[in-house]
Amino acid sequence: MKKAVILLSGGMDSTTVLAYAQKQGFDCYALSFSYGQRHSSELFAAATIAKEAHVRHEVIDLDLSRFGGSALTDDSIDVPDFKENKAQTKIPVTYVPARNTVFLSVALAWAETLNAHTIFIGVNAVDYSGYPDCRPAFIKAFEAVANLATKEGVEGTTAFTIQTPLINLTKGEIIKLGDSLGVDYSKTITCYSADNKGRACGQCDACILRIKGFEEANIEDNTRYKTKSK
Repeated sequence: MKKAVILLSGGMDSTTVLAYAQKQGFDCYALSFSYGQRHSSELFAAATIAKEAHVRHEVIDLDLSRFGGSALTDDSIDVPDFKENKAQTKIPVTYVPARNTVFLSVALAWAETLNAHTIFIGVNAVDYSGYPDCRPAFIKAFEAVANLATKEGVEGTTAFTIQTPLINLTKGEIIKLGDSLGVDYSKTITCYSADNKGRACGQCDACILRIKGFEEANIEDNTRYKTKSK
């Protein structure tokens, strides 16, 4: 069975990707990061999801809050609600500097030791917040780096590939895909400001996109919200 490393945040997109990769016949290894994010609810969700999927799960401590520069890692920067975020013309403050580059680099290191040549990441270029490291051009560039910067890439016979099965899907289409794969989205955490009970704020960019996704998919949203935006 082919091996694959799955970047698993505990959110709806990465959980869908894990289910998708397993359906494709991959022996999956889940990788999460404790990177100084505002809450640990998503890590608890990732652990539960990985356990129920019967996959090995590693959590790497990598405190990006020491650098700050993002509303997700710096308490001095407020997380904007959806309207505030949408009104911005620049990359939003919820962007974490170089996060996907860092995460993919660590995933690549683990993949090389596992003799796995596939990394899955749940980036999306349709319903997303404008992050530069969610674009197809970035994924293509990192894939090239992966095959230039590793022993396996230089000496091996199989190239590394970065798989992004959700990159051209709307949130509604992602939810429909996950539903067909048996994903229980009530166990996922997408919110930027979830509380210590795992309840979503219902107001941030991630929550609004999630709410609209369930409406688009015409599937019941069992997410626990503190306040659900209309």
